[in-house]
Amino acid sequence: MIINMKIKVQNLIIEECDKIKNLLLEKNRKYGNSALEPLRIFSKVSTIEQLFVRIDDKLSRLKNQQIDDREDSISDLLGYLILLKIAQRIKYD
Repeated sequence: MIINMKIKVQNLIIEECDKIKNLLLEKNRKYGNSALEPLRIFSKVSTIEQLFVRIDDKLSRLKNQQIDDREDSISDLLGYLILLKIAQRIKYD
């Protein structure tokens, strides 16, 4: 029973990670690298700082329960956190 639950959880981890991966790849196809290479028309802050703002915005929406039925804020948040890790690896400033 414990082994079956462990396998079930492992499969769910794989499934959820694949969903986030597919979400990020789809958004990258649609919008290019806009999260990591913004236009900087108005804001001149670093890529990492801009990602912090997007993450703060998602957290605020979750906290205040301002969730749009058409978006999955938790998946978006996970996606931004992954993009933050990528930005740190690429060393965007």
